[in-house]
Amino acid sequence: MADATSPELSQLIAGYRRFREHGWTPRLERWQQLRESQEPQVMVIACSDSRVDPAQIFDTDPGEMFVVRNVAAMVPPFETNPGHHGVSAALEFAVQVLKVKEIVVMGHGMCGGCKAALTQDLKGAEPGEGGFIADWIGLLDAAREPVAHEHGTTGRVAERAMEQAAVKVSLQNLRTFPCVRSKERAGQLKLRGAFFAISDGLLHVLDEDTGDFSPVE
Repeated sequence: MADATSPELSQLIAGYRRFREHGWTPRLERWQQLRESQEPQVMVIACSDSRVDPAQIFDTDPGEMFVVRNVAAMVPPFETNPGHHGVSAALEFAVQVLKVKEIVVMGHGMCGGCKAALTQDLKGAEPGEGGFIADWIGLLDAAREPVAHEHGTTGRVAERAMEQAAVKVSLQNLRTFPCVRSKERAGQLKLRGAFFAISDGLLHVLDEDTGDFSPVE
């Protein structure tokens, strides 16, 4: 069991106490509504990076967003092979059970996963020593080639191009899921790409017609 006196756990418990005082008690009516069910209208797929919490960035209340976070905010393509498909399961639940109306894929600046995809420093690593990461960000191998060709594999220009390309890959992979594709065609579901720049706190939204990300005013 974790040491109850560790500074890490103490910090979490202090935050929990603030939540009880400011987030739970003043919103008891809201929490009572959520006790029986949830009806979020939006699913957000974001990176696990500690600096890009969607609930903070979008300033949402409990129950408003169904969130999946992983390295580089990736969505794998639709597959039926044996395995543990965590992102696919969450996506299926959001679309088929919760019936969300919008899915937002949010990449971000200074993304370590996208940087590793670009440099390929972890290529060939063993599981437990970077191999799991390398396998996961291998989803970006095809998108990496044009980025590396145009911008090289180091520097912020190349990294941002890779970060934004990753959002487009996830959107493309989302559309390989039959349930997503059919609902989007029927106008029951919208897919959005977004990019949060840690350096200046600006959110950018993708225009899929032009392929450009523009800051939200």
